[in-house]
Amino acid sequence: MKFLSTQITYFFGQQQIRQNVRALLKYLAFVVGVITLFSVLFHVIMLYVEGRQFSWITGLYWTLTVMSTLGFGDITFHSDLGRAFSLIVLLSGIILLLIMLPFAFIRYFYAPWLEAQIHFQTPRSAPPDVSGHVIICEYDSIAPGLIRRLRLNQIPYFVIEPDPRVAAELLGDGISVVQGEIDDRLTYEQLHVDRALMVFANAEDTINSNIILTVREVAPDVPIAAVATFEDSVDILELSGATQVLPLKQRLGEHLANRINIGRDRAHLIGNFKGWQVVEFTVDDTPFSGLMIRETRLRELTGANIIGVWEHGRLLPADPERFLSNLSVPVGIGTPEQIASLEKLLATNRDGTNTVLIIGGGKVGRAAGRALKEKGITVNMIDRKEELRDRIGRIPDLLTIGDAADRDTLMSAGLQESELVILSTNDDAVNIYLSIYCRRLKPDLRIVSRITHERNIEAIHRAGADFVLSYAPLGAESVISLIQGREPIIMGEGVDLFTVPTPSSLFGKTLAESQIGALTGLIVLAVETGNETITNPSPSTVFPPNSRLLMLGTNEQRQGFGEVFA
Repeated sequence: MKFLSTQITYFFGQQQIRQNVRALLKYLAFVVGVITLFSVLFHVIMLYVEGRQFSWITGLYWTLTVMSTLGFGDITFHSDLGRAFSLIVLLSGIILLLIMLPFAFIRYFYAPWLEAQIHFQTPRSAPPDVSGHVIICEYDSIAPGLIRRLRLNQIPYFVIEPDPRVAAELLGDGISVVQGEIDDRLTYEQLHVDRALMVFANAEDTINSNIILTVREVAPDVPIAAVATFEDSVDILELSGATQVLPLKQRLGEHLANRINIGRDRAHLIGNFKGWQVVEFTVDDTPFSGLMIRETRLRELTGANIIGVWEHGRLLPADPERFLSNLSVPVGIGTPEQIASLEKLLATNRDGTNTVLIIGGGKVGRAAGRALKEKGITVNMIDRKEELRDRIGRIPDLLTIGDAADRDTLMSAGLQESELVILSTNDDAVNIYLSIYCRRLKPDLRIVSRITHERNIEAIHRAGADFVLSYAPLGAESVISLIQGREPIIMGEGVDLFTVPTPSSLFGKTLAESQIGALTGLIVLAVETGNETITNPSPSTVFPPNSRLLMLGTNEQRQGFGEVFA
């Protein structure tokens, strides 16, 4: 009863709802007036035209049966005037009772009542004892991946959603959501932001600055990670009080630019972890081409270890019997000295053209161009918009304005002289089409592409892209790495870094005995035991109790790990 009274109080406490109820009551009063008028006219026509007399209850009974189209037929007019009156009553009833009344009732009463119920179904505050949680200010493209990573790391979270209907839908999908305004101090007080692990401001730049200032009023010391769409917003968000500003589109361009090195350079640094470096390297025109992983003797010669191999856009486990083709891109791990030895071992005498073609001169494309220019690489760029010429400026060595789907445009932009093409348009269909087209024009070309929607990952890999990266996983990894106090390790689309407790079924077993890679496809990057971290574990590494595993793989592989070793 208390919940019902609260709903009723909220329902009638809204000004718009009160206006709707008044409009509904006015309509009902009009309908009652029409029924009364028809009942009176029934008596008049029956008495003075047909010479019959009925009670007032009978007149009301006849009016309602005719207006509701029941028409029992026990009382009828015999004159033409009476029958014409019956038609008027019948048509009025169809319009007023069967059409207008249900619409008015649903529009002015039932729909607002359902909205009031939805309003009270979604929580407006976090549990009073919650702490160490992450507050996500908006359910955007980054949020689903970030939530998945938070769940895997057993970190509580709450998404803020101002719309009660959307909040109810998210709640139905199993999302931990709290209804409230993202720029309202009360929202963050109800979320106990002073005990939060982090606030993730992922709205527009102007709104993020307001969020940061609002949070700082309630919790001056809580870490805040804010997304910046424009480079000029970085300083503003930092001045507002953000602990860390994430210019994700700029970083996306930089990661795309640095993903596959060209020319004489081989090893590319993906990230650092506990003093170890994770790198990728190409094997074409090296002693490793055509060998199985065990035949490379990489660990024996350099100390570094191959932990996975990119093949046609998919990260595969480092099976000792796996062959390395010219298109294979192994992923290695080792100390800086070991990676330097690896680079010497991979040294080649080939002459690279050091030319990259970027298709798309937006924020991502320009960031990729700047990153490549800093490395002394020749950058050619294609964009179809003439108005972007001033923004692109002097970033590319050669700028071609035109349609990249045109063969002449691609050739004049230097496709044949380029070793690498970066597809940085924000249209997945365009990137897929250009992947096929560029691969057909130059089969040995390396293609790196951005992607917007996760559903298009398989399609663009089939189209010929060697590496794919999108905005959403980059944002999720950036936030998780901040929470875990490490550098982000950006592997590729669909591949994440997982930290999970070691299952009890693996206690006392070695890495080789566990067969994690063979059974699930996951790559064990490190074993954490208390204050010690065993990075790049050897096959003889034993899993002690109360340890944690740091692994690389897809979500499906992570789920398979839970099913196999639960």
